[in-house]
Amino acid sequence: MEIWVNPACSKCRTATAELDAAGIAYTVRRYLDDPPTVAELADVLDRMRLEPWDVARPAETRAAGIDLPKDAAHRDDWIAAMVAAPATIQRPIITATDGTTVIARDAETLADVVRREG
Repeated sequence: MEIWVNPACSKCRTATAELDAAGIAYTVRRYLDDPPTVAELADVLDRMRLEPWDVARPAETRAAGIDLPKDAAHRDDWIAAMVAAPATIQRPIITATDGTTVIARDAETLADVVRREG
């Protein structure tokens, strides 16, 4: 299992604490220091069945100057822009051992990951 985190994020700290409490092994990726590649982010989005603008953090997206149409024609532009400014990517993103990928910001999603992996 891998979790993309920003250590300054309370949701990320909650997620890792829950995984630790459940005794679940995982690899941490500090995605601000080690941004995903375009291919990695595209793969994560495909596994979640989401578009890049669905996982973009609005304030960070504005701050990064990303002002693109939210349509299929601009999907690759969105992904490239988010890779260039990884703070725009929602967190924490957990990829379970079975390849299931979720954004674990809410307690229910996080609990589901713990149940499946625990």
